[in-house]
Amino acid sequence: MGMSVTISAASAQEAEQILKLQYLCYQNEAELYGDYTIEPLTQTLDDLRAELDRGHGLVARLGDEVVASVRGTVDASGTASIAKLIVHPRLQRHGLGGRLLDAIEQHFAAEPAARRFRLFTGHRSEGNLRLYRSRGYAPVSAEQIGPRLRLVTLEKEAAAEVYVASA
Repeated sequence: MGMSVTISAASAQEAEQILKLQYLCYQNEAELYGDYTIEPLTQTLDDLRAELDRGHGLVARLGDEVVASVRGTVDASGTASIAKLIVHPRLQRHGLGGRLLDAIEQHFAAEPAARRFRLFTGHRSEGNLRLYRSRGYAPVSAEQIGPRLRLVTLEKEAAAEVYVASA
């Protein structure tokens, strides 16, 4: 019998597992761009804990193992910035990244301040771009970060859902 993947809020106690998974997951990105100094590979445990304290993080677990994660914050303008969506390489391309993206969007949509979602990825990260476009994100800008990396920023408006209480 297989185990189910569960998604829940990330805790400070999971920061070390998240950081190890982040390091593993960003190896392909670093290789793709020829840059092993990208921020996800140089982030410290203290920085990650501070990032979790400032915003909201989710983890996906398979049993006790953290196999995926995502983090984000909402600013005063109502933009929910979503970052560091990671899925263990052995579980990629099975819909887990999409589930996490949907879950963090739902979390921020429940907050009245979240009016739009924003995220970014490298211009050569076709799998990421495909996932984000399939979830309604559209490119709004691109910034040259280094000789081989252009960051593409994508956004989408938060759904204006109206809930009607039934009598």
